[in-house]
Amino acid sequence: MHRFVSRFALAFALAPTLLAADWNQFRGPAGNGHADAKLPTEWDTKKNVTWRKELPGLGWSSPAVAGGKVYLTTAVSQGEGYSLRAVRLDVKTGDIEWDQEVFKQGAEAPKPHKKNSHASPTPVVEDGKVYVHFGHMGTACLDAKDGSKVWAKQELKYTPVHGNGGSPVLSGKHLIFSVDGTDKQAVIALDKATGKIAWQTPRNNKTGANPFSFSTPLLIKVKDKEQLVSAGSGVMMALDPKTGQEIWRATYGSGYSVVPKPVFANGLVYVCTGYNAANLVAVKPDGKGDVTGSHVAFTVKKNVPLNPSILAIDDALYMVSDSGVLSCLDAKTGAERWNERVGGNFSSSPLLADGLVYLLDEAGTTTVFKPGASYEEIAKNKLGEKTQASCAVHGDALLLRTEKALYRIEKK
Repeated sequence: MHRFVSRFALAFALAPTLLAADWNQFRGPAGNGHADAKLPTEWDTKKNVTWRKELPGLGWSSPAVAGGKVYLTTAVSQGEGYSLRAVRLDVKTGDIEWDQEVFKQGAEAPKPHKKNSHASPTPVVEDGKVYVHFGHMGTACLDAKDGSKVWAKQELKYTPVHGNGGSPVLSGKHLIFSVDGTDKQAVIALDKATGKIAWQTPRNNKTGANPFSFSTPLLIKVKDKEQLVSAGSGVMMALDPKTGQEIWRATYGSGYSVVPKPVFANGLVYVCTGYNAANLVAVKPDGKGDVTGSHVAFTVKKNVPLNPSILAIDDALYMVSDSGVLSCLDAKTGAERWNERVGGNFSSSPLLADGLVYLLDEAGTTTVFKPGASYEEIAKNKLGEKTQASCAVHGDALLLRTEKALYRIEKK
């Protein structure tokens, strides 16, 4: 167990100052799906369920937790359009404490993909502020106490395909996210205090890939210098998060609709390249300029996910394909160690806690297994409700969002 905790602690150093129990953004404080928690391994609709709270509307944003509160976004149908909303719940009781409209979306809104919603990006919480992002519909900063707007911006219009998706991240003075529509592809930083554009860097992608994507950026440190890695159609970019200046880029052909968040481990950045045939590309992030020919360590083409992010644990990578094939790879070479069909269809990203991995499928079934030299299943837990959000953690409790509700699951 010690090796997992030490890796979590090192990654946590990159995150903003938070309470130990906070899970303040997509995939946790370090953005890698690692939790310092002892979660239950068995549950059903009643066993080890502390509470289940029905949620208004529909959204596939994952829960964000800070200061004993849970924050989610959702889209509530209103006539021919939607009310785009943010919701706060008490993490211990499940009580809804506020439910605030952020933006209105009219009938002209593009129909989201069946794996998407009108409220898919996960909020980010820091220092009493909640940052919510609705893609082309706008971005806002809310007061965590009552949900009132500190600022709300809708100037960054672009033409999306299948709705919104990628979540924002915080770095220093900036809130950063990717914009990948048909007419504009860029990485953009807003001043988190005012919402004004601090910088925007175009992708300048000339691979010919279909331009739309939905990935969440990743903050890493290379030789004591921060980089922001953003994956888009046909290209991944590393930028200086303070200025937006491009440090390096690597291209990967025609991949598009990139969803998984990049992962950094073992001195490599791992990126899944999206539709139609996903590859996993590993890049050494210490180069300059176009490093496609010099810094790509390996490429994997078999059973690579289109939607779930991957999970790095010590010298191994674990990934579950959308169709339910779980693979363990050597993290330094990409060589497959084993694979196992775990069933189901997957969109959620995997979670590591106390030396166990949690895989949540779209039918609400969570497979728990022990990572290692071979597949060792610990449990399968069924809720019987559709889900596409990734899980969050509070203390030793799992927060699991379904199509209609949010669950708090913990050992009793």
